[in-house]
Formats: sequence, structure tokens, C-alpha cells
Amino acid sequence: MARAPADHRSAGRGRGRRGAPPQGLLRRGAPVTNRYVEVAVETARQAGALLLDEFQKPRQHEYKGGVDLVTAADRRSEAFIVERLGTYFPQHAIVGEEGTRRESESDYCWYVDPLDGTTNFAHRYPCFAVSLALVRGEEILAGVVHDPVRGETFHAAAGEGAWLNQKRIRVSATERLTESLLATGFPTRKRHESPNIHYYYRFTLLSHGVRRDGSAALDLCSVAAGRFDGFWEFNLQSWDVGAGILLVREAGGVVTDFKGMPFHLGGKEIAASNGRIHPELQQVFAELA
Repeated sequence: MARAPADHRSAGRGRGRRGAPPQGLLRRGAPVTNRYVEVAVETARQAGALLLDEFQKPRQHEYKGGVDLVTAADRRSEAFIVERLGTYFPQHAIVGEEGTRRESESDYCWYVDPLDGTTNFAHRYPCFAVSLALVRGEEILAGVVHDPVRGETFHAAAGEGAWLNQKRIRVSATERLTESLLATGFPTRKRHESPNIHYYYRFTLLSHGVRRDGSAALDLCSVAAGRFDGFWEFNLQSWDVGAGILLVREAGGVVTDFKGMPFHLGGKEIAASNGRIHPELQQVFAELA
């Protein structure tokens, strides 16, 4: 494999005074010094503006694989993101939900979800996001999730904390499952039989409630921001969760599989929480396994 691209050294934390506001693209974000995050934030915001423009147009969608919805907005957003990331980081690989597979000998790879929450978008339900994650091997280096409807940009760089716009965020302090608010998601119909309804029923009885908003990226951000205390789901892809995983961890939370082992991209089961309620989540997973 090739060595890290030439931009890595200047993109790290060593540019100028630690914590000083960057002079580049991140004008409305937190005081980070990571160029990967700077570029990803501005890219996600501009892609979000494209999505809002498409959101106002007459409803049109089609299916990919006979099951999953896809819209012109998905493709337009991904094309923009891929072009922009390719301009700033030409040596990096890029994997996008809508089919982009830009290979590279570099260890660096961007996972791109140009529109997380396509079903919501297609039905004019205003809950969707752009999600970008930069990964080197198994390490998630940077993550950005932008919610264009609310104007919220969640971003994190490894070792630098999690941020919502200019504010540092932390997971909640909720101690008990019985006092928690959770989130989950369900797979697209006809893809496979899902056992999640059993988990949903059980957790609904054991908590203050379970929300299902249709965007795993935003659900993970809500765990990072302390809005949700926990989240679980099945069969998500790396572009769905890469950025959100880093945000939860940098906000002080925990992300594992259902057996409590550290979650790795490509895993089929994901559980994220503030850490305090995680043992109780694991107990329910074990009982229903």
C-alpha cells in the first residue's frame, strides 16, 4: 500500500496553536485544526443545500434492486461530494452508497452517504442528512453529519472531541434503562425477515420510549448529543454509521455489537449508548438472541 498522502501531515492536529480556529473552510464550525474535517464540513453543507433545493421539487423516485428507494437528489448529492473530495484528496479512495467505487492504493477511504433518510426525503418527511467518514484501515479519522433542515452540523476528528456547530457535545448522564429514550431503525420491507420488532417491543416496555426517525446517522448524532441515551439497529452499511460511530465515541459514548464486542465497520449489529446503560442493553440483547 502507498504511504499516507502528502496532505496528511498538514491536515493533522499540528497546524498552528492547538484549538485555534482554522483559517480555511470551517468558518461556522468548532475550533478544530483538522483539514479533513474542514473540507468534509463544507462539502456536507453544500451537499445539504443541494438536497434542500431538490426537496422543494415535485416528488419523484425509483427503486434500486427492486427494494430500496433512490431519488435524483441521492445521485446529485453523491456526484457533488465525490467530485469535491476528489479535488481536495485525489489520492484517497471513495465509496458511496449510490455506486461510487473510486479505488486507490492509499490507506485512506471516504465513506459517503449522500442522503441518509431517502425514504423520508421521498415522502417529504424532513428528517435526512449527509454523512461523510474518513477511514484509515479500521480507524475512523474524521466524521461529519449535516442535517440541512435544522442547520445542524455534527463533526469530529479522532482525539479532538465531538461538536455540534460551535458547541462541544457529550453523551447523556442517564444511569438506568428505565429512564432512557432510545432509537432504532427497521430494514426496508421485503429485504429479509427482521427480528427487530421483538427488540422494539421489549425496549419500549423497559424505557421511556423508542423513536424511529429513519436516519441512522442522525440517530447516532442524537446519542452523541445526549438527546437519545441509546440506539441499536441491524444490517447497516459503513456509509450509514462511520461518521456517527466516531461522534458517539468522541462524545464519551460506547459503540459495540450486540455481544458487547467493539463494533467494526461492516458489522451486522450495532449498539450505541452513553455507556451507563450499555450493560442493560446487552442484557436484553442476550435474552432475545
